[in-house]
Amino acid sequence: MIRILVANDNAADVEPWLQELKRAQFAVFAEVAQTPDSFVEGLGTRSYDVVLGFNSMRDWTGLQMLESFRQQNQDIPFLLIVNEIDEPAVDGFIRNGATDCVDRNRPARLPVAVAIALEQRTTRAEQNRVETELRHSEAHYRALAENPAYGICRIDLDGRFLDVNEALVKMLGYASREELMAANLAEDIIRDPLERAQLFDPYRETGSIHGIEMEWKRKDGTPMKARLSGRGVGSEKEAPEGCQIIAEDVTAQRASEDHFRHLAATDALTGLANYRKLAETLDAEIERSKRTGRSFAVLAFDLNGLKKINDSHGHLAGNQALCRLARVFRFSCRSIDTAARCGGDEFAIVLPETGAKEAELAGRRICECLANDQEEPPLSVSFGVGVYPEDGPSVGALLQTADRALYKMKRQ
Repeated sequence: MIRILVANDNAADVEPWLQELKRAQFAVFAEVAQTPDSFVEGLGTRSYDVVLGFNSMRDWTGLQMLESFRQQNQDIPFLLIVNEIDEPAVDGFIRNGATDCVDRNRPARLPVAVAIALEQRTTRAEQNRVETELRHSEAHYRALAENPAYGICRIDLDGRFLDVNEALVKMLGYASREELMAANLAEDIIRDPLERAQLFDPYRETGSIHGIEMEWKRKDGTPMKARLSGRGVGSEKEAPEGCQIIAEDVTAQRASEDHFRHLAATDALTGLANYRKLAETLDAEIERSKRTGRSFAVLAFDLNGLKKINDSHGHLAGNQALCRLARVFRFSCRSIDTAARCGGDEFAIVLPETGAKEAELAGRRICECLANDQEEPPLSVSFGVGVYPEDGPSVGALLQTADRALYKMKRQ
């Protein structure tokens, strides 16, 4: 179906031309504008696929018709029916906006002219769409390439740089683009073989990289946490010849996240793990013990006489006492142990790969270290031991066993 606006002051002259289109298998909906005003009104209020003008109207020439058409700024094929094909006259019509001219004595040529005009319009619209997308893509790439937060590079299959932007040069601490391009991404910047495979293997197989994070080395050897994305460059039918990578330096972001995670799991006063971290550690140790069949122990501690210290020496001395105990824990614990403040004057230590006898010895060693720290006021602790799985199948049961042993020692 094509919608046609016909400009002709004699409606009877229009029908034979429409019949030619119908014989050529066009489904036609036509409206006839018999005056300049109705022609302009039709263009301004309705949508058409083709405009067909007759250069034989009594008071309106083809050039005047084209001028009105141009003023409406319509991207529609305009076919002009002329009394005869006169090359100079036709050139004038084409220059003034006509898509094509058809000889009045050769109506059979109209369907071909309409088909060609519609095809050209479709092609032109597709070309405009592609050009618009290309402009947007180029603008996006320029904005990305000039953004100091994103390093961009193009590499070959062996990790050699083919191109880099200034942001990546600064990000990696090189003096110039030439200096960075003399380096090799796979050898000089990604030095861990496992991380190198994490980048290059997917890119060789699929030609794309999605949200990979890995450690890169700057020129001075300092680490940089990089988040990467990219896609292969080359023929669509063959393996990629290279890859274009966008790198974002997330070192500070990850350090900040690690810092906040540490704060969320740390007791603010003593710097030990808090109760939340203790519970997570106990859950993890129970799962590990289920897999390995090896036991672990929990030491529960209570600082004796903290209320008396607060009443006699002030709360600052009480806080210092808690910190003194925390220092003893740090000095006495192994790297695999987790010391935590549960709240107030209550503490706990998780001892992986430890039985009841070894845990008892560790508790007494801590008591001795605290008694011999040579600071005032003198401190002492009571403690109790719980061993998984002998003393309880869950975190709650295990801590309850250790608490009972602690209060038994406190009473003694």
